[in-house]
Parts: sequence; C-alpha cells; structure tokens
Amino acid sequence: MSTSSAPFSHPVRIYWEDTDAGGIVFYANYLKFFERARTEWLRHLGIEQQSLREATGGFFVVSDTSLKYHRPAKLDDCLNVTATVTQAGQASLVLFQQAWRDNTLLCEGSIRIGWVNAQSLKPARIPVSVLKALT
Repeated sequence: MSTSSAPFSHPVRIYWEDTDAGGIVFYANYLKFFERARTEWLRHLGIEQQSLREATGGFFVVSDTSLKYHRPAKLDDCLNVTATVTQAGQASLVLFQQAWRDNTLLCEGSIRIGWVNAQSLKPARIPVSVLKALT
C-alpha cells in the first residue's frame, strides 16, 4: 500500500557533540536526527513506544536506510527534520525523511522500519490498529 500523508516536522538544534573536527555535522548523526523525528512523529500521533510494546508485544526496528547528503549543517544551526510515510505494508513502513536549514535541503533519505515480536525479535505483522494510526 502506498501513502502520501503530509510530512511531520521536528526541529533539531546542532550542538558541539554533533560536529566533527571540521566543525560540521558528522554524517552518521543525520540518522540520529531522523530517528528523533520518527519518535516525535509517533508521539504526535499519540503513540508512546514503550506503551506500544507493552500493549502489542512488538515494536519497530530499522531494517534499511539510504541517505543522500547535499550540504553540511554546522554548530548552532536549527534544522527542520521531516518524516513522511511513502509505503505501508503488512510488516513494514518506508518513510522519506529530509533535514532542512531554512530553505536549503541538507540531507534526505529513505528509512524502512519493520515490525518485530518483542520476545523473539522475528518479523511480524504490524497490528491493524497501529497501521491505521500511522497511515
């Protein structure tokens, strides 16, 4: 199933800890920024991850990522990180995410999150109620 909901947006401030020796954001930190935006997207939808795990016996894990870097972010920049569901299946979702500084695209990527059973960590179907809330 494909979906194209409006993007969720989350602000991220760049701190010393986010930068490398050159004073720019270390490339792997964009994955952390994208994770924060996905977590806040769930909260925005009224879904707390620990409560979700307790109620359903499962949770999401990242199974695939693909990023493209366009421009660097620097110390004290305030980024706008977005998340949009682009595909929804029975066991996974694909989100398109972007990091912007003002009107400049810094990084974008596709992140696949899969649903797993909390005990076995094996792939499972996303509960229908969860899937409906996310798409």
